[in-house]
Amino acid sequence: MAKERSRKALVELLQRPGNAACADCTAPEPDWASHSLGIFICLNCSGIHRNIPQVSKVKSVRLDDWDDAQVEFMASNGNNVAKAKYESKLPPFYYKPTFLDCQLLREQWIRAKYERKEFIHSEKQEPYSAGYREGFLWKRGRDNGQFLSRKFVLSEREGALKYFNKNDAKEPKAIMKIEHLNATFQPAKIGNPHGLQITYLKDNSTRNIFVYHEDGKEIVDWFNAIRAARFHYLQVAFPGASDVDLVPKLSRNYLKEGYMEKTGPKQTEGFKKRWFTMDDRRLMYFKDPLDAFARGEVFIGSKENSYKVLEGLPPSTQGNHWQHGITIVTPDRKFLFACETKDDQLEWITTFQKVISRPMLPQEYAVEAHFKHKP
Repeated sequence: MAKERSRKALVELLQRPGNAACADCTAPEPDWASHSLGIFICLNCSGIHRNIPQVSKVKSVRLDDWDDAQVEFMASNGNNVAKAKYESKLPPFYYKPTFLDCQLLREQWIRAKYERKEFIHSEKQEPYSAGYREGFLWKRGRDNGQFLSRKFVLSEREGALKYFNKNDAKEPKAIMKIEHLNATFQPAKIGNPHGLQITYLKDNSTRNIFVYHEDGKEIVDWFNAIRAARFHYLQVAFPGASDVDLVPKLSRNYLKEGYMEKTGPKQTEGFKKRWFTMDDRRLMYFKDPLDAFARGEVFIGSKENSYKVLEGLPPSTQGNHWQHGITIVTPDRKFLFACETKDDQLEWITTFQKVISRPMLPQEYAVEAHFKHKP
């Protein structure tokens, strides 16, 4: 009876505000709890909590036995109370992962909150909030694909992230302006659980570099340092904007990536298999997912500006091996693509429709004007 009473009390606690989603990644219907922290969490996050037993003691809400003191502790705490405590000094630029994000981001977020208490003590945020950071990252070579140790320097004052091919080099190999910088974790693509893809604009074309660090905290600190630098840059560039307006612009995950076939502008040559990345309004295609530069980029505007996406290919189309076609209509021309499966086709069409249904921002008209369609 006592066991049943405890379980019923815990299930009732899950109905309280804040407890219906995981305290750490917002996954719905958490079924686990940390009875030392007083929070309700999902199965995935419970696995991370188990790795820090000195901080967090985990139990299943429905399957494990609970004593009255533990249930009382959960009742007097809960997700909202823990958030007020452990996220009290969370900087607006710090990336809060969700259940859709990679394991590394979720693990470091949980460790930062409860183990290192970075958002209770502001001085512990120095590695990513100081406006300057330097260190060594393993960087993939553009031509040979080998990862080599390279020195990176991020400086808000100079408005740039730089890397050097030699430790004593006076001149950097590349200068990436904070204004045009993006970083996104890509463990599967890079083949490393700590793999980070950094992109920047070079002559209005996107350049990719792929890096990692053996230490998970180190690479996540780099990621948040880049976000902090972009946050402070945007605060100056848009003085009237609120944090809520600026935070979504600090870094972006790709809307979709994957293989499709494409043909050239005359639509007479054969279709070639390419890796495609939808980055905001830029649809880029690469021969290999880890190429430094795209073979070409297509700007996807809005429906008000005569952009549309159609299922299928024109009847006269030839040369595609894959049968599930997509036609993108722009003011200048049509782009023809083919997907391997029906599911792929529907996912790409949904992604394109989301972009096309969004009205263009003033700065996007400038991007469209500069954009060179590369065949």
